[in-house]
Amino acid sequence: MSAVAGLLADLDAEGGDLDALVAGLDAAGLATPTPAAGWSIAHQLAHLAWTDRQAIQAATDPAGFLEAAKAANPLSYVEDGANEGVGEAPESLLGRWRDGRAALRAALAAVPADARIPWFGPPMKSTSMATARIMETWAHGQDVADALGVRRVPTHRLRHIAHLGVRTMGFAFVSRGEPAPETPVRVELVGPDGDRWEWGPPDAADRVSGDALDFCLHVVRRRHPDDLGLTVTGAVATKWMSIAQAFAGPPGADREPGQFDA
Repeated sequence: MSAVAGLLADLDAEGGDLDALVAGLDAAGLATPTPAAGWSIAHQLAHLAWTDRQAIQAATDPAGFLEAAKAANPLSYVEDGANEGVGEAPESLLGRWRDGRAALRAALAAVPADARIPWFGPPMKSTSMATARIMETWAHGQDVADALGVRRVPTHRLRHIAHLGVRTMGFAFVSRGEPAPETPVRVELVGPDGDRWEWGPPDAADRVSGDALDFCLHVVRRRHPDDLGLTVTGAVATKWMSIAQAFAGPPGADREPGQFDA
């Protein structure tokens, strides 16, 4: 199996897990507020559908995507996409989200391995785009799970999110007007099956360690750091953990300490 095929299989599984949470919701259920201020479950699904639609165009019509991106209002396009789901019939919203997921898988599978797909940030290969879609599906799925009071079972797919969280360390600094640090950071995590996941030089003085789920919840900013069990050592690692985010755009409002059990 190629790298992108494996990632697309995991993207399909991540979407399927979220689908299992929302498949039986009626209009009132989709209107349930989530921890993201002002966003219901319908907003979350519409946002995922909108982003998938952008990714499909970027993969299949790069020039058209770039023209549309130039014309988009960067201050409102995320909210505009999420608002498409407000008042939409459940079968319509769920149907177009599912159709978009299938179309995105096909589009990314057709992209040559060395081709770069344009995006709102730096262009990326199909493997990076698939990883980003796994991360976002999981992160917004967490909002939905929290809204429904469901505790999800962590899977091996967390490794993709953790990897993206590590890779975006420099971005977290630059997005806040600070230079990307040159000091290396060692990240050591324990996956759901007890596997050790490691990044960075083994002898780095700055370090982050702990449970992979905690790290992933942290880098997608779905839990307050005080509620997580990460061990952080060193000034650069400490600063990074205060601003870490694995997604593009503004970080949004942070969760409150003790807001969730985990």
